[in-house]
Amino acid sequence: MKRKIAVAAALAASMLGVTACGGTSSDEGATSATGQVDGKGKTVKVWLMVDAETAWKGVVEDATKRFTAATGAQVNVEYQQWANHLTKLDATLAGSDVPDVVELGNTEFSKYVFSGGFAELNKGDFENSGTWLPGLSGACESDGKVYCVPYYGGARVMIYRTDLFQKAGIAEAPKTYADFTAAAEKLKAGNANDPKFSAVYMPGQYWYAAMSWVKSSGGEIAKKEGDKWVGQLSSPQSQEGLQKWVDLTKNFSKADVTKNENEQAGIFAQGSGGIFYGNAWEQGSAEETRKDPNDPNSPLVPTKVKGKLAAAPMPEIPSFLGGSNLGVTAKSQNKELAAQWIKAFTDAKSMEGLAKAGALPNATNLLDKAAADNPKIAPAALAAKNSWFPPNAEKWADVEKASILQTMLTDILTGKKTVADGAKWADEQIATTLNEA
Repeated sequence: MKRKIAVAAALAASMLGVTACGGTSSDEGATSATGQVDGKGKTVKVWLMVDAETAWKGVVEDATKRFTAATGAQVNVEYQQWANHLTKLDATLAGSDVPDVVELGNTEFSKYVFSGGFAELNKGDFENSGTWLPGLSGACESDGKVYCVPYYGGARVMIYRTDLFQKAGIAEAPKTYADFTAAAEKLKAGNANDPKFSAVYMPGQYWYAAMSWVKSSGGEIAKKEGDKWVGQLSSPQSQEGLQKWVDLTKNFSKADVTKNENEQAGIFAQGSGGIFYGNAWEQGSAEETRKDPNDPNSPLVPTKVKGKLAAAPMPEIPSFLGGSNLGVTAKSQNKELAAQWIKAFTDAKSMEGLAKAGALPNATNLLDKAAADNPKIAPAALAAKNSWFPPNAEKWADVEKASILQTMLTDILTGKKTVADGAKWADEQIATTLNEA
């Protein structure tokens, strides 16, 4: 998903001490007395997504230059396309000629962790690992072991109409949830003459949002008890958060309760909304020029919200992060070197470069500086301080594929089920799916 600087001697020293990840192959470079792997004559093959090439290639080159200065190893970076990267990876991992380092989206990693595609890493070897963003690191950890390193993220934020806020007498972005709902009430009252107006546009099957509200009340989707997964949506905390989201949606949204969030930026662009909850990049998507949705032959014109949007963290609501992680393949013949390249590419220096390019760094302690260095990402950086990840279960992808959470939400919003009944049904479905042999 989304500067060549001279190498100082201290940077080479900072690379020392990376330990083996899941063992060292027989043809790995020798280890010196200082603990540094001698990579002379070796080449580390790295697969990064095309975002790195287009947005922060200089960061890649700088980290690689520092890595080579420290180890003597060369790096071959191959940029991949999102459209076919998993198909290509599956075919490659089935053979013996594999990349040493692979980037995957954070929600894609779990499958490969459980299938044994990636080697175990020593978490303590990586800078800022004690403050990694939970929304990224959650995919990397299983049974107390770590299999990948957070790379960069993108957070969901509150995107709102500045002109409507001003008209309603709302002086600034809400800082508390009570302020948020009070602002929504003012927007609703001030636009009562528009039957399509959503003070808060919230599609009914937007489960990332609904579960963020669940998390805000201390709830969980599911947890592992012994060797079994147990649904947790029926807990008092989860139901409290779910009810809060349902009340918000019923009171302020005219969005389709049977649709997800994929088209929300385009619909919001039509002008009948005050606030929506989306990825930070969706602000630009809503403002970009587009054709009349009712006339495919129309010319490109500015949307009704062009120049009228701003973003802020959603108060008191943890964010589900999008983003990427990096792992060392289990079949890599250069595991220690691969881990050291990841260390260079995810250290504070590289994270500073990513932030300047518009991506969020991988650790909470780096977010304030990122926001100061690049005000454009400040709302997302603040939102990312409190993030979450779905249950890191081998079968979680099957839960998503079966639309269990989406069905529960629609059933509740249409009155087919109460919150309690919907949560109970979802818990049963989730447990059955996650524990399926």
